[in-house]
Amino acid sequence: MNKFNISLLFTLEGALRPNHQERLHNSRGINPLLQFPTVLLCLFAFAAQSFAKDSRPNILLMMVDDLGFADFGSYGSEIQTPNIDRLASNGLRFTQFYNTAKCHSSRLALLSGQYSLYAGESDFRNAVTIAQVLKKAGYSASMTGKWHLKKQPTDYGFEQYWGHLSGATDFFAGDDTFRMNGEVWNDFEKIKDFYVTDANIDYSIEFLENALQEDKPFFHYIAFNAPHYPLHAPKETIEKYLGRYDAGWEVLREERFVKQKLLGLFPADAELPPLPDHVPAWNSLTQKQQQFESFRMAIFAAMVDRVDQQIGRLINYLKEKGEFENTLIMLCSDNGACPFERSYNLDIPPWEAGSYYLYDASWATVGNTPFKHYKQTQHEGGIASPFIIHWPNKIKNAGSLNTELSHLIDVMATCIDVAGTDYPKEDGVWPLQGRSLISVFQGGERTGHDELFFVFGSCRALRQGDWKLVSFYQHQWELYNIAEDRMEQNNLAPQMPKRVARMQKRWREIAHEGDMDSKKHMEPTNDVPSPDDRNSWHDPEKVADWAMPQF
Repeated sequence: MNKFNISLLFTLEGALRPNHQERLHNSRGINPLLQFPTVLLCLFAFAAQSFAKDSRPNILLMMVDDLGFADFGSYGSEIQTPNIDRLASNGLRFTQFYNTAKCHSSRLALLSGQYSLYAGESDFRNAVTIAQVLKKAGYSASMTGKWHLKKQPTDYGFEQYWGHLSGATDFFAGDDTFRMNGEVWNDFEKIKDFYVTDANIDYSIEFLENALQEDKPFFHYIAFNAPHYPLHAPKETIEKYLGRYDAGWEVLREERFVKQKLLGLFPADAELPPLPDHVPAWNSLTQKQQQFESFRMAIFAAMVDRVDQQIGRLINYLKEKGEFENTLIMLCSDNGACPFERSYNLDIPPWEAGSYYLYDASWATVGNTPFKHYKQTQHEGGIASPFIIHWPNKIKNAGSLNTELSHLIDVMATCIDVAGTDYPKEDGVWPLQGRSLISVFQGGERTGHDELFFVFGSCRALRQGDWKLVSFYQHQWELYNIAEDRMEQNNLAPQMPKRVARMQKRWREIAHEGDMDSKKHMEPTNDVPSPDDRNSWHDPEKVADWAMPQF
């Protein structure tokens, strides 16, 4: 109870104490005790209102890092994600939910409800965050995990924060960017068996405990760094997947696609596109290369598995506290699977600090099954994200798939609707670009997006209805009918130059309105490496000095 409430109680108590005039009046036969029941009822009603818990829904927002469209079990994977899959089976899975294809721009779009180009590229100079809006509306606002933007979360409305400001960190040793509520944090050795994914949930539980003690609904954001490189996982979790990937990427990709069709993600008669030319045939590798590739995919799988374990731990906490039924949970990825080969220190096992394993485009192709290309590109493999919604008793068709065209920018608008508040109208803040998904959760229709804009570096795209215009690293524009060709195999640009011209003009208008710099306005050109010539996607020599770690 705050100071105002306490002082008001004293005022009410004083009203029960007769003053001099009342004593004179009562001497004429009016008993002050007859007034007491009425005043007491008012007092009890006021006290009940003062102590009543805010019953608005809690909001738990989770983002994983560098996870492909097909990397959760409920989206086709063989990786064990039972807790996430239960959220999906009792909630909604979106099939056309998009991110921005890159870490920092996706975080900016997620938290601001605006395209990152409009919000401020790497900060929120033209925007406000979900935390700022919900905190003003009476929610607690906390975060754990990866920030990867300018300043710190505590500068943008988060009252509690633990995590790292860097884009990637050593999962066992951390780095010098870790912060606790704005202050430097380096107590890694004080935590037994420190592992970043686990610690995200340790501090999430601590922060939620604080929020629940205040009788406030909470907005809590967890930005897992996993399964982003370096590929690190506890030894016992890696052991679960040893040998699972010995069959190679062709077999695993086919297995995932078969499962996706059984899950209804794609039509039963859909055909899996052939492997891209830059992915070598598994049987063309030496035995040692196959062993190396199988091993590093096992590490990746273990990282995803560990995320699922920790999400399960948090769900159990919410159930113990009686908050699970009143919590909206949203889970997505910041971009598609990562193709870049940057491994080093392979003499150190991946369950120890200092090792730096990655996989490359070959396994990333499996992660993005059945889509084209990867992280940073605006083809479906770069921007198509799993999106799982769980909200007990509030989702009409629980367990179903939803094909609504949606984007990270829709999360802010959804949170505003859930909290029953408004987006601020302030000078210097762009209007909200996202659209709430609440009506979709409830089985209704919404006023959705006529178009979605995409850009990262020289990769760009525009989605208008079923049509998608896209370019790959300044290559010429490509045009696809996504309703008929979600896997982007049949480029219609040569047959439809007028549509290409209209959509290109519209893409430039949106970019110009967002004050995009002139360098990124360059016309597409073919004078750049093709996808099959990108050296950063492969380095077959990495395996030369590698030896299988001892278990």
